Amino acid sequence: MRTELVTSLKRRATEIIAELPHEDGPVLITQHGKPAAYLIGVDDYEALNRRLGILEAIARGEKAAEEGRVTTQDAAKQRMARWLS
Repeated sequence: MRTELVTSLKRRATEIIAELPHEDGPVLITQHGKPAAYLIGVDDYEALNRRLGILEAIARGEKAAEEGRVTTQDAAKQRMARWLS
């Protein structure tokens, strides 16, 4: 992961942003020697959000199963058929 000073970002923002699609991960922005922010490309951000959505759905499903909120496959098929029609 590449690290840039916040002052470098101020001076070279266009160049740093243009390089994002070619980076292997986000760019860490530091301020006063400490991590301040991550700069990430749009495609990477959208992919990360998709993955997060999938993980959240899995977690909701696991919680529902733990709470006993389950249904049979036949009942699920009937619900989906009604929902899709």
